[in-house]
Amino acid sequence: MAFKHDVVIVGAGLAGLRVALELAGKVDVAVISKVYPTRSHSGAAQGGMAAALGNEEDDSWEWHMFDTVKGGDYLTDQDVAEILAKEAPRAIYELDHLGVPFNRNESGKIAQRTFGGHTRDFGEKTVKRACYASDHTGRVMMDTLYAESGRRGVRVYPEFYLVDLIRREGAVTGLIAYELATGEVHFFHSRVIVLATGGFGKLYHTTSNGHANTGDGAALAYRAGIPLEDLEFVQFHPTGIYGIGVLISEAARGEGGVLRNGKGERFMEKYAPTIKDLAARDVVSRAIEKEIGEGRGIDGKDYVHLDLTHLGKEVLSEKLHEIASFARIYAGIEPAEKPIPVKPTCHYMMGGIPANARGQVLDEKQHPVRGLYAVGECACLSLHGANRLGTNSLLDLIVFGRLGGENILEELEGLPWVEPPAEPEKETIEHIKELKDRKKGERVDSVRRTLQALMMEHCASFRTAQGLDKAASAVRDLKQRYRNVVLHDKGTRFNTDLMEAMELRGLLDLAEAIAVSAGLREESRGAHFREDYPDRDDRNWLKHTLVRKTEEGPRVSYKPVTVTRFQPKPRKY
Repeated sequence: MAFKHDVVIVGAGLAGLRVALELAGKVDVAVISKVYPTRSHSGAAQGGMAAALGNEEDDSWEWHMFDTVKGGDYLTDQDVAEILAKEAPRAIYELDHLGVPFNRNESGKIAQRTFGGHTRDFGEKTVKRACYASDHTGRVMMDTLYAESGRRGVRVYPEFYLVDLIRREGAVTGLIAYELATGEVHFFHSRVIVLATGGFGKLYHTTSNGHANTGDGAALAYRAGIPLEDLEFVQFHPTGIYGIGVLISEAARGEGGVLRNGKGERFMEKYAPTIKDLAARDVVSRAIEKEIGEGRGIDGKDYVHLDLTHLGKEVLSEKLHEIASFARIYAGIEPAEKPIPVKPTCHYMMGGIPANARGQVLDEKQHPVRGLYAVGECACLSLHGANRLGTNSLLDLIVFGRLGGENILEELEGLPWVEPPAEPEKETIEHIKELKDRKKGERVDSVRRTLQALMMEHCASFRTAQGLDKAASAVRDLKQRYRNVVLHDKGTRFNTDLMEAMELRGLLDLAEAIAVSAGLREESRGAHFREDYPDRDDRNWLKHTLVRKTEEGPRVSYKPVTVTRFQPKPRKY
């Protein structure tokens, strides 16, 4: 079946919904979502959204911009960081007026709290900048924007899985989607496609990401010949619940929680003497791994403690209710009485589909790809650099979702319809038939588990040339194994076995691109830490990586970083 809309947005998280709200009532816009929309991963965001409102203490957009650039270890494009910091207050007030129930302080203003890496006076001390709704900020934002999109008449196709992008005459003219409920393959004809498909944390065994975060949009862009940017920068959040990776938000440390090693020491005083437990995420994650590696984990094991016991039941109930419930459910811990066992967990991809601040996807020559946009975590605006600052993710979705929507409205005025090729669904239907017809082979989950373990071992917080070479070679072997995967479910309705097979093809491409990009970057910067190159090298590596899929394998090139206000300097907390 074929559908036709002016704009089709892939992904119903906050980025996709914010674009949709900007377009609703002005053009024919539709959203397709791999999961039921309110299950989108944006709803898992806990701690807050940054904006220099100054409701608790003096603050400024310049300080916020500086923290974003410093947090990104100076790989952040500073023109984009300036837009983010300046637009942040407007984004908060827009959400407030839509009905997002932010916490309030005693004077009735939107309450704010401290978060890792956020400072005043250009790094002198911490500042309260994160606006929050208890510890389920993303959840209430999702519910609010989804309800508003329904009120404005946005068409939503739930549980439709993106399978392919259709390009013709240099333009993206539509997409192919697989409907989970029926097994049907559909073509969506449009003038503009917006990719808002989120990250790909499911590349790793231990992750805070949901099962749907498999990088579908990024993988398809890569397969279509569009380069991906800065893939070597993968953020590990310091405090995932030990053993499963479920996130304990930075808000817990923002409210006064502290990290302790097996000796009971508050060890972050050694690594970040100024702001301690609220240093940037890559700094805290590596500190935890170092404490564990040197034998100071809890009882000699591979985790440390997040201690909230001194905060009291009232604070936990009012400001950290969801976090406390996670500790009880997943760790069997009452956080008011015992510390929570934590270890770093794969959390966020700084890299992705290269896009400008208007949301337009850029090709290898940095020219906009006609009819294709990317917003949210799947996009790389060079905003988060080598390490994303906490609470900038929700802000990114809202600010650049709106700006992307505004630009689409401008572009649509002169953008004609491009006729698609004949039978655009044919290749997808043949691929599905091939997978279903295969009689013997390996299960999808066997290949996926091997991939996830490989990425944890060689492409996580600490890396070496030998490990990255091994990872790249092993991923190529896994791509050969993928050619022989077999489906046990041959049915049509809700065939998750088939969907996971198609997801795995993209994950394998992304894993290879990460390993190759990381192997070539011979320095340590932000989330990319090379044990064989432990220092940052601005002379040779103050540049963005671009990796493009070719028949001979990933091809890497580079582009400059935009530096405006803040010259690179040593990064200390």
